[in-house]
Amino acid sequence: MVLCLGELQSAQLMFNKTLFAILPICQFASLSIVQMHVLSQSSGSRAIYGSVHRNLGIDMDLEYGKCWDTTKKNSWKATLILAYQSLGVVYGDLSISPLYVFKSTFAEDIQHSDTNEEIFGVMSFVFWTLTLVPLFKYVFIVLRADDNGEGGTFALYSLICRHAKVSLLPNRQVSDEALSTYKREEPPERNNRSRVKLVLEKYKFLHTALLILVLLGTCMVIGDGLLTPAISVFSAVSGLEFYMSKDHHQYAVVPITCVILVCLFALQHYGTHRIGFCFAPIVLSWLICISGLGLYNIFTWNPHVYKALSPYYMFKFLKKTRKDGWMSLGGILLCITGSEAMFADLGHFSYAAIQTAFTFLVYPALILAYMGQAAFLSKHHHNMHEISFYLSVPGSVRWPVLIIAILASVVGSQAIISGTFSIINQSQSLGCFPRVKVVHTSAKIHGQIYIPEINWTLMILCVAVTIGFRDTKHLGNASGLALMAVMLVTTCLTSLVIVLCWHKPPILALVFLVFFGFVELLYFSASVIKFLEGAWLPILLALILVTVMFVWHYATIKKYEFDLHNKVSLDWLLALGPSLGIARVPGIGIVFSDLTSGIPANFSRFVTNLPAFHRVLVFVCVKAVPVPFIPPAERYLVGRVGPPSHRSYRCIVRYGYRDVHQDVDFFETELVSKLADFIRYDWYKTNGIITSPNDDDGSRSGASSSEYRLAVIGTMAFPGTPAFEIEETAQPESVSFGFPTAESLTDIIEMQPTTTAALAAEKRVRFAVDDSEPDSHSHQEMDIQLQEELRDLHEAREAGIAFILGHSHVRTKQGSSIFKRLAINFGYNLLKRNCRGPDVSLKVPPVSLLEVGMVYVV
Repeated sequence: MVLCLGELQSAQLMFNKTLFAILPICQFASLSIVQMHVLSQSSGSRAIYGSVHRNLGIDMDLEYGKCWDTTKKNSWKATLILAYQSLGVVYGDLSISPLYVFKSTFAEDIQHSDTNEEIFGVMSFVFWTLTLVPLFKYVFIVLRADDNGEGGTFALYSLICRHAKVSLLPNRQVSDEALSTYKREEPPERNNRSRVKLVLEKYKFLHTALLILVLLGTCMVIGDGLLTPAISVFSAVSGLEFYMSKDHHQYAVVPITCVILVCLFALQHYGTHRIGFCFAPIVLSWLICISGLGLYNIFTWNPHVYKALSPYYMFKFLKKTRKDGWMSLGGILLCITGSEAMFADLGHFSYAAIQTAFTFLVYPALILAYMGQAAFLSKHHHNMHEISFYLSVPGSVRWPVLIIAILASVVGSQAIISGTFSIINQSQSLGCFPRVKVVHTSAKIHGQIYIPEINWTLMILCVAVTIGFRDTKHLGNASGLALMAVMLVTTCLTSLVIVLCWHKPPILALVFLVFFGFVELLYFSASVIKFLEGAWLPILLALILVTVMFVWHYATIKKYEFDLHNKVSLDWLLALGPSLGIARVPGIGIVFSDLTSGIPANFSRFVTNLPAFHRVLVFVCVKAVPVPFIPPAERYLVGRVGPPSHRSYRCIVRYGYRDVHQDVDFFETELVSKLADFIRYDWYKTNGIITSPNDDDGSRSGASSSEYRLAVIGTMAFPGTPAFEIEETAQPESVSFGFPTAESLTDIIEMQPTTTAALAAEKRVRFAVDDSEPDSHSHQEMDIQLQEELRDLHEAREAGIAFILGHSHVRTKQGSSIFKRLAINFGYNLLKRNCRGPDVSLKVPPVSLLEVGMVYVV
């Protein structure tokens, strides 16, 4: 709904008194996250918007990270709203599982009898599977293993990497540990004696094995994104069999399913936020519908079906059916499909909200739905050969239920498709996936992305799978194996988190691993045995994707090592000048590199072939840090390269694995603004206007033979009269000239460069103004030099910015093994030729791009 400002302001007066007293959730919850963000962007409604959220105990960060501030999520009002909104995002996939669980379970594997032992046994398995895995494992244990409020496979891997030195990411810095989001449960020195940690850090092959395990889980999530839309929509559309002949139904369901899938994928470029406001009402209506049908069937057909909840029927079922019963577990496990979404989408909501929604609404509704189907089937043995969810639906309401089911299946499919985009973006940011184009579909909501290549690839494969399998049994076998593989990976990683991050006794982690691992391995084995009946698809897909991702990551690491060994010294850069025929041309030259120190080899190649470089030179390293988000104030590390007269700088731009990379226009403006801030800060510090404790010569700008300290340039204010203002700067006061106060520079962090022999720990500096009055002559001279450097930066910005990137070709050394030659010479170069270039991922405009050819011999 769209509210005008007058209506919103008047409604605000009665909001706290009446809203939750009359309608606890629905009236305000219909104002979705999307619409709240839209309201928040208008200047006229910003104050009203802030007042609404303060009364609710909610805060939304529009710059980065989660939509909801974790420090204010404890309000029960906010929890209820988030719980309602989580229905459409988190539980779409899980809530539609009653459409196909019983049909997949009884598909030719087990025989039926009048004693109902098979029906009650399956119902008992469904009940305890839903209770043990989604409820006990995820809601009460795994959801607590969050990474700054974020969940998912990469969140667990990030936590492990921060508590143990097992990460394979290059260009790590000690300064990364100073990030506010780089938090640990306890200081690292308190866990140094953990045997698990020591073993993991000692053996390099365990680092690789851990990465492969994470990649495997990621690939299975991608496979789930392929299979879930197919089985969900196909099962929902199968309800048309009651309204047409068998021949017509056979040739109508598959085309209709394919049309719905094509439309679903074709709408992805509009973004979830444009249609997401209706997701929660659809899923809520579906949950109410299936729970109501369940109660109707229980009281109408078999009120004693509650006896099936006893675990006794599980053992009786397996004893009677033996191998056939074990194989039928591949269909039962589909009742928990979508459970991983509770953890993966944790960052959009809160632990309390997801726990509340599942415990008090989703879980009871699913149990009632399955019990209702079991009660119906226990009295209709003659229909066992054509089991369908719609058989248990009374004919008078079958059409409305069919429509709601199709809508709910689309919602569930949408959620897993969006999750696939997100996890591929995370993989790409950590150097584990070939570069693809990421489109941000919403300027208001963080994380709403669309990847064209992945979208159309998924659509083609999804339609092909639907046409190829064309039945729920084979689709269920494939989807079940992918699901259990993801859960097994989560179980293994969570057991490591229990020991390394929570510092619990290893026996607790072992109990968690053995108990839940046994349950999941039992279901996994039942899926693997159906390899020829559809389970081969996710295995084949995972094998291909893991190979692609590992080869790309391996080549990325090797390229970084080559750059590290072939970087040029700072003295070489400072020696370049007119005496060597080198000219300085107007403008800013931004040289991209993966190095956090030293001069990259691609720049030396550039100067060798074109003896000129720009008046202002900036070496930029865009690096990934194993945290979900990095606050904008901590994103930029800036320092000098050489003396001030050389006009060369280094800037390290840090992103988390869920951060949104900036558009190039904003990046240019932000970069120049941070450079101006650093220039003023460095001049003040060099001339003693500001001082810091434990200061040493290494932080001064006077040395010329080594790299200088880097400073985290955050949100700083420099009071006084501006010397000039850079056009299009979001914060023009940040480049004004004046004397800083003690409070204006407290967000700066200095650290030693990583190229020194001993990496010194970074220190947080509290600045103070020098009490002594500076000499007027030295101050005037400093004033002139400072303004001259700022003026040079401004004029270079006006002259234009050029982006210098390396265009690399990678080949192996002579004598390399055949596997390495296949991986690098064939695999990596094939992927590189057919994926996006680095200019696309960095969003560099083609008109400003300069590419330097580089041959990497690894």
